[in-house]
Amino acid sequence: MKKLQLIFVYGLILTAMAFASSADAQESKTAPPKAGPPVAAQEAKGGREYSGMYSFLKDGEFVQITVEDDGRVTGFVSRYGEGESDKGAFLDQFFRTGKLEGNKLNFTTETVHAVWFEFKGAVERGDGKKPGDEAYYVLKGSLTENTTDAEKKVTTKSHEVVLKMFPEEASRK
Repeated sequence: MKKLQLIFVYGLILTAMAFASSADAQESKTAPPKAGPPVAAQEAKGGREYSGMYSFLKDGEFVQITVEDDGRVTGFVSRYGEGESDKGAFLDQFFRTGKLEGNKLNFTTETVHAVWFEFKGAVERGDGKKPGDEAYYVLKGSLTENTTDAEKKVTTKSHEVVLKMFPEEASRK
């Protein structure tokens, strides 16, 4: 008797699910489109389409940026150490500050092993043909590497860079 009740209950559940699915399908055919811009357009408006992984200075190094509400940018730089104590070690330097205004991007990393970076530039369209392609967006601007020595003297090296967005498949790994 209990098996029969269970079968009956499962049958009712499956019937209800099928009915609900059929009703949703009918509603989507007859319902007018919802008002307001598409979700992709809303996200694009805030610059979120710029979020992703970009090349950095050397092969194997990268910068990850995430555009959040009100243009706040979080992320980190992953790079190989070049000092005596960290030569060849992989170092992650999280953003201390980051801001996106329109397509203008600025960020400063935390100091790791007496080194920090500052980027001032813009997010621009690159050579990629469609979203998800390599270099669909690029970070173009001035990257300054700041190094503090044992005597607390800061040395800065600044140069123009073009950091290419990684292809979408590579960013998901």
